[in-house]
Amino acid sequence: MEVAGEVLQSGSSQEFHVLAVDDSYVDRKVIEKLLKISSCKVTAVESGARALQFLGLDGGKGSLGFNGLKVNLIMTDYSMPGMTGYELLKKIKRSSAFSEIPVVIMSSENILTRIDSCLEEGAEEFLVKPVKLSDVKRLTKDSVTRGETKEKDGRRVDKRKLEDDNNTSSSSSSSFTPSSPSNTTPFGCDLATSELPSLAPHSSKRPKWHARD
Repeated sequence: MEVAGEVLQSGSSQEFHVLAVDDSYVDRKVIEKLLKISSCKVTAVESGARALQFLGLDGGKGSLGFNGLKVNLIMTDYSMPGMTGYELLKKIKRSSAFSEIPVVIMSSENILTRIDSCLEEGAEEFLVKPVKLSDVKRLTKDSVTRGETKEKDGRRVDKRKLEDDNNTSSSSSSSFTPSSPSNTTPFGCDLATSELPSLAPHSSKRPKWHARD
């Protein structure tokens, strides 16, 4: 039996983690079941305030998150007392720690102005209830794919930075010019009249490595 205000979690720590927010007990249980079927870890809360508390965005000293669990996706109802899903969305997107987390808005009302406002504010998608299993599977798959792409892009950026650092080091080393020696060496050799092999000019710069999609 659910206790009012309780944060319910299910699934192992290795699974895709979804924070589900809905003031309706029935709707909350439905989305939780769909997420479980899709092999997701679920944290279900009954209000926007509880969601912010879980994420540590309520201005308190700590969050209700257990052991700093990573949240991969947030699904929230639009019409909730106290704080709407739209208001929750804005707070999440303006947070430096959670702005990159996809937020999906759910609503039983198909109101175009409401949909546009949420999408303009950064919502990943606006779903009209009832939410289907196919919707959940598609959302989780897209989020996983997006996460993998960002991880690859991060590795590309690191590789490019390393390449640029190497280029800078090589350029600095190659551009070093020793001070001009006197015409006569300590052994009495006149450098002005000595025959030295000509050196072809070369560039110390190497082409930068460019990341390709």
